[in-house]
Amino acid sequence: MIKTNLWGTEVQLITAAGVFSPDGLDRGTAILLRASPVPEGNPRVLDLGCGYGPIALAIALHCPDAKVDAVDVNERALTLCRDNATALKVADRIHICRPDDIDPEVRYDEIWSNPPIRIGKEVLHLLLDSWLRRLLPSGIARLVVGKNLGADTLQRWLIAQGYRCERTASAQGFRVLEIGLPG
Repeated sequence: MIKTNLWGTEVQLITAAGVFSPDGLDRGTAILLRASPVPEGNPRVLDLGCGYGPIALAIALHCPDAKVDAVDVNERALTLCRDNATALKVADRIHICRPDDIDPEVRYDEIWSNPPIRIGKEVLHLLLDSWLRRLLPSGIARLVVGKNLGADTLQRWLIAQGYRCERTASAQGFRVLEIGLPG
């Protein structure tokens, strides 16, 4: 169990070994939340690689009309995310599942992620490209990536693929990238 702050709300979250950052909210995710606005209205939001849920939970807590899909390939992470959503009384606003459980026709107003950089560049590019194509024309993706883990290279790659991509924040060795569809 950890205590952390999600956009000004102190929460306790259950974590465990075998998931990303089990000892506390990782710096990258903290920077992403600090540097990004709370979604407004009733957006459809994807938390890509949700882990135990800090991004999805923050959005569900602070944007009660959002429809949040929280996806991960790690079953332990999905269980923890469900447990945390239930404990915070937002389970009815978060659809927690494996990536293949999402209808391929679903489009998103926002995609949020601290992406799994260590899966390798080629696999990461395939992952990001497949999900970023699910943005609505006016949609925005917000990613946080460590500078030493290739944030600047990833930004150049995204631009080369035709995405609009700008760095909106840089802190403690992390970059926050805001991405939109071409055009």
